[in-house]
Amino acid sequence: MNLNIRPYQTEDDYWRIRQFLREVFLLNDRKEYCWQPYRFDYWRWHGVENIGDGPLEKTVFLWETPEGELKAILNAEGHGEAFLQIHPACQSADLMEEMMALAEEELTVQTGGQRRLTVWTHSDETMLKEILSRRGFRKGDGWCEYQRRRPLTLPIEPKPAPEGFIVRSLGDVSDLPARGWASWRGFHTDEPLDGYGGWEWLLNVQRCPLYRRDLDLVAVAPSGEVAAFCTVWFDDVTRTGAFEPVATAGEYRRLGLASAVMAEGLRRMKHLGATMATVGSYTPHAHALYESMGFTDYLLAEPWEKIGE
Repeated sequence: MNLNIRPYQTEDDYWRIRQFLREVFLLNDRKEYCWQPYRFDYWRWHGVENIGDGPLEKTVFLWETPEGELKAILNAEGHGEAFLQIHPACQSADLMEEMMALAEEELTVQTGGQRRLTVWTHSDETMLKEILSRRGFRKGDGWCEYQRRRPLTLPIEPKPAPEGFIVRSLGDVSDLPARGWASWRGFHTDEPLDGYGGWEWLLNVQRCPLYRRDLDLVAVAPSGEVAAFCTVWFDDVTRTGAFEPVATAGEYRRLGLASAVMAEGLRRMKHLGATMATVGSYTPHAHALYESMGFTDYLLAEPWEKIGE
């Protein structure tokens, strides 16, 4: 198939990419061989706007037919990382080689005097892994992503919060400082508290097209602190709800709060018409939590790295 390559150019490309990801997610039986739209949203509004991963014009590339139909996307997520999003009807070694050549040219970063690029692939994607190996990539020693899913036909077990704790939707902007502080303590437990950079970044997350405040759930302690939280991204086109992120502040762990907010999230997404739920996990603690919530089916995404001078 003759495909033209070009970089991301306009806001129209953003919406076309989201539609492409929806289409491919459904064609892949809702397995995450390509991103779900919420992940592209989250990267665009959090990764690019808050963390500085962009700009999109330098980190996203499109492959189109002469008629302008989108068939593949190469994009970053974090500096020095690359993801290949390919329509299942267009999977070929030639296309993957072409995408990898562009990834090495445009997305490789220089760190510590070395050039580095990480490409994510799945454990069962034999063709891409063979191409990566020929190009000098090796499977990395870092965390793999367990891309978990569970049908919502499974029963949702009650997971009540401990006495005195309340699970509810996030409120208006007055709730954001407490939510931002909980996020810092949930994901930066080994870092000094004076490294906290504020909560205003959440305003960009709330700009994501799929964001719904009624699906942004918090567990509030008797003191009024946000102790745990999860955000659900519900896509009515694919009828899928995704959890990202999920966390508990360090001093409130082992109380069942993450289970409580997730159970409420599952109930709400099912009420809206979702038939599938997804979540990604990287650590043994997260694996155990999500398996206890019924997320036992998964794809394994692996990092392949190329490091050199």
